[in-house]
Amino acid sequence: MGNLMSGISTLATRAGGKNKRADDDFSDRLNYKFTTFMLLVFCMLVTGRQHVGHPINCWCPARFKDPQIDYANSLCWTKNTYYVPIEGDIPKSDSGRTRLELQYYQWVPIVLLVQAVLFYFPCVIWRLLHDKSGVNITTLCTTLEDKGNLDPDTRNKTIRYIVRHLHRCFDMIRIHSSHGCQRHTQKLVKKCPLICGKRYGNYILSLYVACKMLYIGNAIGQVYILNAFLGNGTDYSFYGVGVLVDMLKSRDWTTSDRFPRVTLCDFKIREFAHNIHRYTLQCVLPINLFNEKIYIILWFWFVLVAIVNSYSLLQWLFYMAGNNKVDYIKRHLKNMGMFDKESDKKYLNTFVEEYMQHDGVFVMRLMTKNACDISVSEIVCGLFTIFKQSRTNGSIM
Repeated sequence: MGNLMSGISTLATRAGGKNKRADDDFSDRLNYKFTTFMLLVFCMLVTGRQHVGHPINCWCPARFKDPQIDYANSLCWTKNTYYVPIEGDIPKSDSGRTRLELQYYQWVPIVLLVQAVLFYFPCVIWRLLHDKSGVNITTLCTTLEDKGNLDPDTRNKTIRYIVRHLHRCFDMIRIHSSHGCQRHTQKLVKKCPLICGKRYGNYILSLYVACKMLYIGNAIGQVYILNAFLGNGTDYSFYGVGVLVDMLKSRDWTTSDRFPRVTLCDFKIREFAHNIHRYTLQCVLPINLFNEKIYIILWFWFVLVAIVNSYSLLQWLFYMAGNNKVDYIKRHLKNMGMFDKESDKKYLNTFVEEYMQHDGVFVMRLMTKNACDISVSEIVCGLFTIFKQSRTNGSIM
Protein backbone atom coordinates (compact mmCIF):
# COMPACT_ATOMS: atom_id res chain seq x y z
CA MET A 1 0.00 0.00 0.00
CA GLY A 2 2.86 2.36 0.80
CA ASN A 3 4.51 1.72 -2.55
CA LEU A 4 1.22 2.35 -4.31
CA MET A 5 0.76 5.66 -2.52
CA SER A 6 4.33 6.62 -3.40
CA GLY A 7 3.68 5.88 -7.06
CA ILE A 8 0.48 7.89 -7.06
CA SER A 9 2.25 10.82 -5.38
CA THR A 10 5.00 10.72 -8.00
CA LEU A 11 2.50 10.71 -10.84
CA ALA A 12 0.56 13.55 -9.25
CA THR A 13 3.75 15.60 -9.05
CA ARG A 14 4.49 14.97 -12.71
CA ALA A 15 0.93 15.71 -13.72
CA GLY A 16 1.32 19.02 -11.95
CA GLY A 17 4.11 19.99 -14.30
CA LYS A 18 7.30 19.07 -12.43
CA ASN A 19 9.94 16.83 -13.99
CA LYS A 20 8.20 17.23 -17.32
CA ARG A 21 9.69 15.33 -20.23
CA ALA A 22 9.63 17.14 -23.54
CA ASP A 23 9.73 14.29 -26.04
CA ASP A 24 6.02 13.84 -26.78
CA ASP A 25 2.76 15.71 -27.34
CA PHE A 26 -0.47 16.19 -25.42
CA SER A 27 -2.14 12.98 -26.64
CA ASP A 28 0.83 10.93 -25.42
CA ARG A 29 0.67 12.54 -21.98
CA LEU A 30 -3.09 11.94 -21.94
CA ASN A 31 -2.30 8.22 -22.08
CA TYR A 32 0.77 7.55 -19.97
CA LYS A 33 0.37 10.40 -17.47
CA PHE A 34 -3.27 11.36 -16.89
CA THR A 35 -4.92 8.02 -17.68
CA THR A 36 -2.33 6.09 -15.69
CA PHE A 37 -2.80 8.46 -12.77
CA MET A 38 -6.59 8.10 -12.97
CA LEU A 39 -6.38 4.29 -12.98
CA LEU A 40 -4.02 4.27 -9.99
CA VAL A 41 -6.36 6.55 -8.04
CA PHE A 42 -9.31 4.26 -8.81
CA CYS A 43 -7.19 1.28 -7.81
CA MET A 44 -6.43 2.98 -4.51
CA LEU A 45 -10.10 3.78 -3.88
CA VAL A 46 -11.30 0.25 -4.55
CA THR A 47 -8.44 -1.30 -2.57
CA GLY A 48 -9.19 0.93 0.39
CA ARG A 49 -12.91 0.16 0.22
CA GLN A 50 -12.18 -3.56 0.19
CA HIS A 51 -9.86 -3.46 3.19
CA VAL A 52 -11.65 -0.82 5.27
CA GLY A 53 -15.12 -1.78 6.44
CA HIS A 54 -17.09 -4.66 4.98
CA PRO A 55 -16.95 -5.20 1.21
CA ILE A 56 -19.83 -7.71 1.52
CA ASN A 57 -22.64 -8.22 4.03
CA CYS A 58 -24.79 -11.34 3.95
CA TRP A 59 -28.20 -11.92 5.54
CA CYS A 60 -27.53 -14.87 7.81
CA PRO A 61 -29.95 -17.08 9.73
CA ALA A 62 -30.82 -15.83 13.21
CA ARG A 63 -29.14 -18.79 14.83
CA PHE A 64 -25.76 -17.79 13.37
CA LYS A 65 -23.41 -16.37 15.96
CA ASP A 66 -20.84 -13.64 15.25
CA PRO A 67 -18.02 -16.05 14.28
CA GLN A 68 -20.39 -17.83 11.91
CA ILE A 69 -21.49 -14.52 10.37
CA ASP A 70 -17.88 -13.46 9.85
CA TYR A 71 -17.13 -16.83 8.31
CA ALA A 72 -20.11 -16.59 5.96
CA ASN A 73 -19.16 -13.06 4.85
CA SER A 74 -15.54 -14.03 4.24
CA LEU A 75 -16.49 -17.18 2.36
CA CYS A 76 -19.04 -15.41 0.15
CA TRP A 77 -16.51 -12.67 -0.63
CA THR A 78 -13.81 -15.18 -1.51
CA LYS A 79 -16.01 -17.39 -3.68
CA ASN A 80 -18.09 -15.94 -6.49
CA THR A 81 -21.63 -14.86 -5.76
CA TYR A 82 -24.30 -14.91 -8.46
CA TYR A 83 -27.08 -12.54 -9.44
CA VAL A 84 -30.76 -13.36 -9.80
CA PRO A 85 -33.39 -10.57 -9.91
CA ILE A 86 -35.47 -10.41 -6.75
CA GLU A 87 -38.57 -11.53 -8.66
CA GLY A 88 -36.70 -14.22 -10.57
CA ASP A 89 -36.44 -17.93 -9.83
CA ILE A 90 -33.19 -19.32 -8.47
CA PRO A 91 -31.78 -22.00 -10.80
CA LYS A 92 -31.93 -25.44 -9.24
CA SER A 93 -28.84 -26.84 -10.94
CA ASP A 94 -25.29 -25.92 -9.98
CA SER A 95 -24.42 -25.27 -13.63
CA GLY A 96 -27.27 -22.77 -13.92
CA ARG A 97 -26.03 -20.89 -10.88
CA THR A 98 -22.43 -20.98 -12.08
CA ARG A 99 -23.49 -19.34 -15.33
CA LEU A 100 -24.81 -16.35 -13.35
CA GLU A 101 -21.71 -15.90 -11.18
CA LEU A 102 -19.99 -12.54 -10.79
CA GLN A 103 -16.30 -13.29 -11.17
CA TYR A 104 -14.79 -9.83 -11.29
CA TYR A 105 -15.29 -7.84 -8.09
CA GLN A 106 -12.42 -9.40 -6.11
CA TRP A 107 -9.99 -8.70 -8.96
CA VAL A 108 -10.89 -5.08 -9.76
CA PRO A 109 -7.80 -3.50 -8.05
CA ILE A 110 -5.40 -5.86 -9.82
CA VAL A 111 -7.04 -5.30 -13.20
CA LEU A 112 -6.96 -1.52 -12.74
CA LEU A 113 -3.25 -1.77 -11.93
CA VAL A 114 -2.62 -3.87 -15.05
CA GLN A 115 -4.55 -1.32 -17.13
CA ALA A 116 -2.33 1.46 -15.77
CA VAL A 117 0.76 -0.52 -16.81
CA LEU A 118 -0.66 -1.07 -20.31
CA PHE A 119 -1.27 2.66 -20.77
CA TYR A 120 2.31 3.41 -19.73
CA PHE A 121 3.91 0.66 -21.84
CA PRO A 122 4.08 2.54 -25.22
CA CYS A 123 5.79 5.43 -23.43
CA VAL A 124 8.46 3.04 -22.14
CA ILE A 125 9.03 1.70 -25.67
CA TRP A 126 9.35 5.23 -27.06
CA ARG A 127 11.83 6.40 -24.42
CA LEU A 128 13.96 3.27 -24.58
CA LEU A 129 14.34 3.28 -28.37
CA HIS A 130 14.22 6.86 -29.61
CA ASP A 131 17.44 7.87 -27.82
CA LYS A 132 19.29 5.33 -29.98
CA SER A 133 18.92 7.75 -32.88
CA GLY A 134 21.46 10.06 -31.22
CA VAL A 135 18.95 12.91 -30.82
CA ASN A 136 17.75 13.38 -27.26
CA ILE A 137 14.73 15.61 -27.73
CA THR A 138 14.11 16.04 -24.01
CA THR A 139 17.65 17.31 -23.40
CA LEU A 140 17.41 19.74 -26.31
CA CYS A 141 14.07 21.18 -25.18
CA THR A 142 15.17 21.38 -21.55
CA THR A 143 18.32 23.20 -22.62
CA LEU A 144 16.29 25.68 -24.67
CA GLU A 145 13.86 26.38 -21.82
CA ASP A 146 16.57 26.81 -19.17
CA LYS A 147 16.23 30.11 -17.28
CA GLY A 148 19.91 30.83 -17.87
CA ASN A 149 19.05 31.47 -21.53
CA LEU A 150 17.48 34.79 -20.55
CA ASP A 151 20.99 36.19 -20.93
CA PRO A 152 21.52 36.94 -24.67
CA ASP A 153 25.11 35.63 -24.76
CA THR A 154 24.16 32.38 -23.02
CA ARG A 155 21.19 31.97 -25.32
CA ASN A 156 23.31 32.42 -28.43
CA LYS A 157 25.81 29.83 -27.18
CA THR A 158 22.97 27.40 -26.44
CA ILE A 159 21.49 27.82 -29.92
CA ARG A 160 24.90 27.32 -31.54
CA TYR A 161 25.53 24.20 -29.45
CA ILE A 162 22.17 22.66 -30.42
CA VAL A 163 22.68 23.54 -34.08
CA ARG A 164 26.12 21.87 -34.12
CA HIS A 165 24.77 18.83 -32.31
CA LEU A 166 21.86 18.39 -34.73
CA HIS A 167 24.14 19.02 -37.70
CA ARG A 168 26.40 16.16 -36.68
CA CYS A 169 23.39 13.87 -36.17
CA PHE A 170 21.79 14.75 -39.51
CA ASP A 171 25.10 14.53 -41.30
CA MET A 172 25.74 11.07 -39.87
CA ILE A 173 22.26 9.92 -40.92
CA ARG A 174 22.84 11.33 -44.41
CA ILE A 175 26.16 9.52 -44.75
CA HIS A 176 24.66 6.21 -43.64
CA SER A 177 21.68 6.77 -45.90
CA SER A 178 23.82 7.48 -48.99
CA HIS A 179 26.05 4.44 -48.42
CA GLY A 180 23.47 1.99 -47.09
CA CYS A 181 20.45 2.53 -49.32
CA GLN A 182 19.85 1.97 -52.99
CA ARG A 183 18.42 4.79 -55.06
CA HIS A 184 15.04 3.09 -55.48
CA THR A 185 14.87 2.57 -51.70
CA GLN A 186 15.61 6.24 -51.06
CA LYS A 187 12.85 7.28 -53.46
CA LEU A 188 10.43 4.87 -51.79
CA VAL A 189 11.25 6.26 -48.35
CA LYS A 190 10.55 9.81 -49.55
CA LYS A 191 7.12 8.71 -50.75
CA CYS A 192 6.39 6.46 -47.76
CA PRO A 193 8.11 7.78 -44.60
CA LEU A 194 6.96 4.82 -42.50
CA ILE A 195 9.60 2.46 -43.93
CA CYS A 196 11.65 2.27 -40.77
CA GLY A 197 15.41 2.21 -40.47
CA LYS A 198 18.28 4.31 -39.17
CA ARG A 199 19.75 4.39 -42.67
CA TYR A 200 16.56 5.79 -44.14
CA GLY A 201 16.47 9.01 -42.12
CA ASN A 202 13.04 8.25 -40.64
CA TYR A 203 13.83 6.04 -37.63
CA ILE A 204 12.45 8.48 -35.02
CA LEU A 205 9.31 9.25 -37.03
CA SER A 206 8.51 5.59 -37.68
CA LEU A 207 9.06 4.70 -34.04
CA TYR A 208 6.81 7.54 -32.91
CA VAL A 209 4.02 6.53 -35.31
CA ALA A 210 4.32 2.93 -34.10
CA CYS A 211 3.94 4.10 -30.49
CA LYS A 212 0.92 6.19 -31.50
CA MET A 213 -0.66 3.08 -32.99
CA LEU A 214 0.07 1.20 -29.75
CA TYR A 215 -1.73 3.94 -27.81
CA ILE A 216 -4.75 3.70 -30.14
CA GLY A 217 -4.85 -0.09 -30.04
CA ASN A 218 -4.52 -0.08 -26.26
CA ALA A 219 -7.35 2.43 -25.72
CA ILE A 220 -9.72 0.52 -28.01
CA GLY A 221 -8.63 -2.87 -26.71
CA GLN A 222 -9.24 -1.80 -23.11
CA VAL A 223 -12.98 -1.59 -23.79
CA TYR A 224 -13.09 -5.16 -25.07
CA ILE A 225 -10.81 -6.39 -22.30
CA LEU A 226 -13.26 -4.96 -19.77
CA ASN A 227 -16.11 -6.67 -21.60
CA ALA A 228 -14.36 -10.02 -21.19
CA PHE A 229 -13.40 -9.24 -17.59
CA LEU A 230 -16.86 -8.23 -16.37
CA GLY A 231 -18.50 -11.17 -18.14
CA ASN A 232 -21.76 -12.40 -16.65
CA GLY A 233 -23.36 -12.46 -20.08
CA THR A 234 -23.38 -8.67 -20.34
CA ASP A 235 -22.18 -6.53 -23.21
CA TYR A 236 -19.82 -3.87 -21.85
CA SER A 237 -18.56 -2.82 -25.32
CA PHE A 238 -21.42 -0.32 -25.71
CA TYR A 239 -22.09 0.16 -22.02
CA GLY A 240 -21.73 3.94 -22.13
CA VAL A 241 -24.16 4.19 -25.04
CA GLY A 242 -26.68 2.12 -23.09
CA VAL A 243 -26.30 4.36 -20.03
CA LEU A 244 -26.89 7.47 -22.18
CA VAL A 245 -29.99 5.92 -23.74
CA ASP A 246 -31.35 5.03 -20.30
CA MET A 247 -30.73 8.57 -19.06
CA LEU A 248 -32.43 10.12 -22.10
CA LYS A 249 -35.43 7.85 -21.60
CA SER A 250 -35.52 8.60 -17.85
CA ARG A 251 -34.80 5.01 -16.94
CA ASP A 252 -32.95 3.91 -13.83
CA TRP A 253 -29.57 3.08 -15.38
CA THR A 254 -28.27 1.68 -12.07
CA THR A 255 -30.67 -1.29 -12.12
CA SER A 256 -28.72 -3.69 -14.30
CA ASP A 257 -27.07 -7.07 -13.96
CA ARG A 258 -23.64 -5.59 -14.70
CA PHE A 259 -23.04 -4.27 -11.21
CA PRO A 260 -25.75 -5.74 -8.98
CA ARG A 261 -25.88 -4.61 -5.38
CA VAL A 262 -27.71 -7.68 -4.08
CA THR A 263 -26.48 -11.18 -4.97
CA LEU A 264 -26.82 -14.73 -3.74
CA CYS A 265 -24.21 -16.98 -2.22
CA ASP A 266 -24.26 -20.78 -1.85
CA PHE A 267 -22.04 -22.72 0.50
CA LYS A 268 -22.00 -25.90 2.52
CA ILE A 269 -21.04 -26.40 6.17
CA ARG A 270 -20.11 -29.78 7.63
CA GLU A 271 -21.42 -30.26 11.12
CA PHE A 272 -20.61 -33.28 13.25
CA ALA A 273 -19.38 -36.27 11.24
CA HIS A 274 -21.38 -36.50 8.03
CA ASN A 275 -24.07 -33.90 8.53
CA ILE A 276 -23.72 -31.34 5.70
CA HIS A 277 -25.91 -28.25 5.62
CA ARG A 278 -26.34 -26.18 2.48
CA TYR A 279 -27.11 -22.48 2.76
CA THR A 280 -28.19 -19.89 0.22
CA LEU A 281 -27.63 -16.40 1.59
CA GLN A 282 -28.65 -13.04 0.19
CA CYS A 283 -25.67 -10.67 0.20
CA VAL A 284 -25.17 -6.98 -0.51
CA LEU A 285 -22.06 -5.77 -2.36
CA PRO A 286 -21.44 -2.11 -1.44
CA ILE A 287 -18.24 -2.22 -3.52
CA ASN A 288 -20.34 -2.33 -6.69
CA LEU A 289 -21.52 1.21 -5.97
CA PHE A 290 -17.91 2.26 -6.60
CA ASN A 291 -17.29 -0.21 -9.42
CA GLU A 292 -20.30 0.99 -11.38
CA LYS A 293 -19.30 4.66 -11.28
CA ILE A 294 -15.65 3.85 -11.98
CA TYR A 295 -16.38 1.79 -15.07
CA ILE A 296 -18.84 4.32 -16.46
CA ILE A 297 -16.14 6.98 -16.18
CA LEU A 298 -13.52 4.64 -17.67
CA TRP A 299 -15.73 3.67 -20.61
CA PHE A 300 -16.24 7.28 -21.72
CA TRP A 301 -12.62 8.15 -20.92
CA PHE A 302 -11.23 5.29 -23.04
CA VAL A 303 -13.42 6.35 -25.95
CA LEU A 304 -12.23 9.95 -25.59
CA VAL A 305 -8.58 8.86 -25.40
CA ALA A 306 -8.98 6.67 -28.51
CA ILE A 307 -10.46 9.62 -30.44
CA VAL A 308 -7.69 12.00 -29.34
CA ASN A 309 -5.03 9.40 -30.21
CA SER A 310 -6.50 8.81 -33.66
CA TYR A 311 -6.68 12.54 -34.36
CA SER A 312 -3.09 13.00 -33.21
CA LEU A 313 -1.85 10.17 -35.44
CA LEU A 314 -3.64 11.57 -38.49
CA GLN A 315 -2.27 15.01 -37.69
CA TRP A 316 1.33 13.76 -37.58
CA LEU A 317 0.89 11.79 -40.81
CA PHE A 318 -0.48 14.93 -42.47
CA TYR A 319 2.46 16.98 -41.19
CA MET A 320 4.97 14.60 -42.78
CA ALA A 321 3.14 14.07 -46.07
CA GLY A 322 3.88 15.69 -49.43
CA ASN A 323 5.18 19.24 -49.39
CA ASN A 324 4.10 19.95 -45.83
CA LYS A 325 7.66 19.36 -44.60
CA VAL A 326 9.11 21.88 -47.06
CA ASP A 327 6.41 24.45 -46.29
CA TYR A 328 7.01 24.04 -42.55
CA ILE A 329 10.76 24.68 -42.84
CA LYS A 330 10.20 27.55 -45.27
CA ARG A 331 7.84 29.21 -42.79
CA HIS A 332 10.48 29.11 -40.06
CA LEU A 333 13.08 30.59 -42.39
CA LYS A 334 10.72 33.36 -43.49
CA ASN A 335 9.84 34.20 -39.90
CA MET A 336 13.52 34.93 -39.23
CA GLY A 337 14.03 36.74 -42.54
CA MET A 338 16.48 34.07 -43.71
CA PHE A 339 14.76 32.95 -46.89
CA ASP A 340 15.34 34.71 -50.21
CA LYS A 341 13.13 33.33 -52.96
CA GLU A 342 15.73 33.70 -55.70
CA SER A 343 18.95 32.51 -54.04
CA ASP A 344 17.61 30.07 -51.44
CA LYS A 345 14.87 28.33 -53.41
CA LYS A 346 17.36 26.01 -55.10
CA TYR A 347 18.68 24.88 -51.71
CA LEU A 348 15.39 24.41 -49.87
CA ASN A 349 14.18 21.07 -51.26
CA THR A 350 17.62 19.51 -50.96
CA PHE A 351 17.97 20.87 -47.43
CA VAL A 352 14.68 19.29 -46.35
CA GLU A 353 14.69 16.03 -48.31
CA GLU A 354 18.38 15.07 -48.22
CA TYR A 355 19.85 16.91 -45.22
CA MET A 356 17.12 17.04 -42.57
CA GLN A 357 15.04 14.20 -43.98
CA HIS A 358 11.92 12.98 -42.20
CA ASP A 359 13.56 12.66 -38.78
CA GLY A 360 15.00 16.16 -38.85
CA VAL A 361 11.67 17.81 -39.68
CA PHE A 362 9.89 15.61 -37.15
CA VAL A 363 12.35 16.63 -34.40
CA MET A 364 11.74 20.30 -35.22
CA ARG A 365 7.97 19.83 -35.01
CA LEU A 366 8.22 17.96 -31.71
CA MET A 367 10.49 20.66 -30.30
CA THR A 368 7.97 23.27 -31.41
CA LYS A 369 5.31 21.53 -29.30
CA ASN A 370 7.57 21.46 -26.23
CA ALA A 371 9.70 24.61 -26.51
CA CYS A 372 9.58 28.18 -27.76
CA ASP A 373 8.71 28.44 -31.46
CA ILE A 374 11.19 31.29 -31.91
CA SER A 375 14.01 29.11 -30.60
CA VAL A 376 13.13 26.38 -33.10
CA SER A 377 13.15 28.97 -35.90
CA GLU A 378 16.65 30.06 -34.84
CA ILE A 379 17.82 26.43 -34.88
CA VAL A 380 16.38 25.87 -38.37
CA CYS A 381 18.11 29.02 -39.60
CA GLY A 382 21.41 27.91 -38.08
CA LEU A 383 21.15 24.50 -39.76
CA PHE A 384 20.23 26.13 -43.08
CA THR A 385 23.23 28.43 -42.86
CA ILE A 386 25.59 25.50 -42.24
CA PHE A 387 23.99 23.58 -45.10
CA LYS A 388 24.44 26.47 -47.56
CA GLN A 389 28.06 26.98 -46.49
CA SER A 390 28.81 23.29 -47.00
CA ARG A 391 27.25 23.43 -50.47
CA THR A 392 29.12 26.59 -51.36
CA ASN A 393 32.47 25.25 -50.12
CA GLY A 394 31.85 21.81 -51.57
CA SER A 395 32.48 20.15 -48.19
CA ILE A 396 30.58 19.02 -45.10
CA MET A 397 31.39 20.83 -41.90
